[in-house]
Amino acid sequence: MINILIDELPEKVGNIDINSDFRVSILFELLMQDKEFSDEEKIEQALILYYPNLQQINDYNKAVENIVWFYKCGKKDKNVDGENNVKNKQKQIYSYEFDAEYIYSAFMEQYKIDLNSIPYLHWWKFKALFNSLNENVLFSKIMSYRVIDLSKIKDKTMKKQYRQLKDLYKLPDMRSEEEKENDFAEAFS
Repeated sequence: MINILIDELPEKVGNIDINSDFRVSILFELLMQDKEFSDEEKIEQALILYYPNLQQINDYNKAVENIVWFYKCGKKDKNVDGENNVKNKQKQIYSYEFDAEYIYSAFMEQYKIDLNSIPYLHWWKFKALFNSLNENVLFSKIMSYRVIDLSKIKDKTMKKQYRQLKDLYKLPDMRSEEEKENDFAEAFS
């Protein structure tokens, strides 16, 4: 495992150059969430995003595995079963699409990094900074509003305030009708 404090961060995966700028991995995440693309189209676009020279690729399955490894910053997912299916369906608390302004502002406020004009920032560095945003920036507060368990708040006035904040900052429901029906059915199983 690569240690961000002492190891050089990967610019190659195996012997193949990889686009390591944070913008590429944000585009990758948005691509994976886009319902308009088939799985095959997503894989094709991911390969184009990450690999500047597709001719270097001999094994496309390995290249896709390497993209996932890179996107996860070299970490193994703790919530994966033996078939590589994610078991834990956590509610999404941020969106690079809908929270772009909040994320931009949080980086400016806390780190004085202008994400729009910085020429390059390695994805792993971006994720380390993103995951360490302090609770005082608005974006961190918004994420906490999205996950707050209203049933644990006893004070009615506070509960009402948090419900309003939760509604104000909720992300749009991007699930298909089929996904909504499945989630509804799972709630009763």
